[in-house]
Amino acid sequence: MMRSKWHWMILAVVVTSGCARGITSTPGDAPNLEKWVEDVRARPAPPLEPLPVMQQFETFEYAAQTLRDPFSNAWSNADAGGLRPDPNRRKETLEQYPLDSLDMVGTIGKGAGLVALVMGPDKVTYRVRPGNYLGQSDGRVTSVREDGVELVELVPDGAGGWLERPASLALEDQ
Repeated sequence: MMRSKWHWMILAVVVTSGCARGITSTPGDAPNLEKWVEDVRARPAPPLEPLPVMQQFETFEYAAQTLRDPFSNAWSNADAGGLRPDPNRRKETLEQYPLDSLDMVGTIGKGAGLVALVMGPDKVTYRVRPGNYLGQSDGRVTSVREDGVELVELVPDGAGGWLERPASLALEDQ
């Protein structure tokens, strides 16, 4: 075991001395280096690639003075007399709550006289008939059934007008 340690130490000394010899330079190497640098500087520079040819583009005259301005709101449904909420209508009690916070808990009556019982978040039960309004999107009740209430809401269409959207309130299973 002792003998293999000596072999490794001798090998390490030989390897490191070989590396150290490659790093050191002798005074005779400097003229060769200077000559090489002069030769490289004396070579002519490689030619540059020619510049790419610029493409000619067709000109286009934009004459849209007679067309509708795409950024104006002049084309909205509101200006055209389309659907919109009635600002003069008196708001009903159940319009202060979002539709998803209202629960249908039952019905009273029969046939055309059917009245829905709707509980608000305030835990008060209200009577709802066709023509009443529910929710915060001007939801007008169109029909009352034993298992639910159908209504139509008015929602903004994003272009200044309004759209009708069907909605419903189902009887809650308890």
